[in-house]
Parts: sequence; C-alpha cells; structure tokens
Amino acid sequence: MTSLRFDVLGIGNAIVDVISQVEDDFLAQHQLNKGAMTLIDENRSHALLNAMGPRTIISGGSAANTIVGVASFGLKASFIGKVKKDDVGESFSHDIRSMGVHFNTANAIDGPATAKSVILVTPDGERTMNTYLGACQNLTSDDVDSELIQSAGIIYLEGYLWDPPEAKKAFEKAAEIAHNAQRQVALTLSDSFCVDRYRDEFLGLMRSGSLDIIFANQHELKSLYQTSDLDTAIRAIREEGVLAAVTLSEQGSIVITREETHKVPAIPIERLVDTTGAGDLYAAGFLSGLAKGAGLVDCARLGAIAAAEIIQHYGARPQQSLLNLANQNGLTL
Repeated sequence: MTSLRFDVLGIGNAIVDVISQVEDDFLAQHQLNKGAMTLIDENRSHALLNAMGPRTIISGGSAANTIVGVASFGLKASFIGKVKKDDVGESFSHDIRSMGVHFNTANAIDGPATAKSVILVTPDGERTMNTYLGACQNLTSDDVDSELIQSAGIIYLEGYLWDPPEAKKAFEKAAEIAHNAQRQVALTLSDSFCVDRYRDEFLGLMRSGSLDIIFANQHELKSLYQTSDLDTAIRAIREEGVLAAVTLSEQGSIVITREETHKVPAIPIERLVDTTGAGDLYAAGFLSGLAKGAGLVDCARLGAIAAAEIIQHYGARPQQSLLNLANQNGLTL
C-alpha cells in the first residue's frame, strides 16, 4: 500500500470568489434566487460584475476552502482542481499553495477562463452565489493521479462536481482508487438545488458503498429525502450506514451513524458578517478531527470552531490559525 503523505485530499472546482454586499432588492432586480448557487455563463457573469458595487476578490471553491481549512488545523492537505493559465488562475494557484496546500494539477492552456463565483451578501449575512464554471469543466479523470489519491487518508469530494460530466468521471475514478487503497471517501452535498438535480445519483453512491461520509446542511438533507421534516430525514440517513455530519446553522450540528447520534452546539460569535464557506469550514474541522482519530463529538466541535471563525469576516478562507483556535477551546490535534 502507498504510504500516507496527506491526511485529506480534496477534489473540487477551483474558483475565485468575487464578493460584494448588496441589498435584497438587488437580488430581485436581477432575478436571483436568494441563498442558492446558480450556474451562469460568462456573459451573465460579466453583467453581474458590472452591476455590483465595491467587491473583495478571494480564492474560493467549496472543496478548496475545506482543504485550506484542513491545512490551517496543521494537517497535511492536498487539492485537485482545474484552472486556466491566466491571471485569475495564477492567483488561485498562488493563494492555495501559500496556505500550505499541495496543488499541482496541470493548468488548462486553452479553452474557457478560470472559474469565478459572484457572491452577493445581503445584510442578514446570507450569500447568493452565481458561478461561472469556466476552466473547472476541463477537470477530467486524467487529472486524477492514482498515487496521489492512494497517499491520502480521506478523499473529500464536492457535490458541485456532478455538474460537468468529465469532472464526474474524475470523481468516480478517485472514489474507486481510494477504496481499493482502503481509504475513506467523503462527499459534501453542496447545495439543495444541486441535490435536486442529482438526488438519485447521490443516493446511489451511498447505497453502492462508494461513500463513507456525508456532509450536508439541514436543507440539503431534507431535499435528499424529499421531506420538510428534519427528523424524518435524519432517520433516513441513519439507515444508509454512512457517517453523516449535518449542520443546523446557529443550532450547531448533528452527527449520525447507524449506532449513535450526537447533537453538538454551535460556537457563540460576536457578529455575523458573511455565511460564505460556513459549511466548507465545518467540514474542514470535522475531517481534521477524523483524520487524527478524534471522537465524533470532538470532530463536530472542531467543525463548529472553524465555522464560527469564517462567518465573522468576508471570504471563505480562515484569517487566523484554526489550530490555535482549537487549542484555545481545549482541543488538540
């Protein structure tokens, strides 16, 4: 068996976030679905960028945010994602490497530009994402390095990867290689609208044994089982035989296995600024704990610590050491 080089390896969309504060009427004016992630084309991306006011530009992408969080907890982390060899792509590559993440996916030389997500944050901290996938769609199974996958303890995949067909093949290849190497495979459901598009496939992945760990928020979990009742959804996921970590916003999270269920409170915050990346960073904390052999409650507490840090500033990358925050809260890795 290949020796362990990385605690967690993420595969996802390499995206640069363009974040702006807006009022709710801006969303209505541009016919945007508040709180959702919508896929848009390059022209729509340009139109929204031109209509926005002041903005902050930060490297993002759901799984990439999680993997940066894992590195901030002091673990060894790697990421596979596709950018074009352009200025935005160079910025993404520099940013993720500067945060201690191994990243060596080959750049696309031609084709669409590096992906951008226009993130509009309303006064209540809710974020509405409008994503131009661009070069992300060029991620293929050829970008999945078998030896790299085998060298990671946990492979973390984002549900958004199921939109581009070639990226889906990369996802499936990585999951197969990981399980053959006796590694764990995790999936984040990403967005309730994503679940609506791929519900049967996500359920099939769990039931075929392709997945060991599921991350979701309560809306995504309810969408998965087409119910408005959270308890019904929790009972359903329990029967799937996976480890599920479900976030409940300010109410914390709930961790579910077939044998046990744990409700873990959120970490109090001073001020909610921007919920972008809250689920991504919760996953970072949880995976970090899992990779280091922590109990499920402590894994959820680490997730809560990371989520609390991220929602108190703009952008989905930590602004302080998550390992230090964990230590301050009595948790060691």
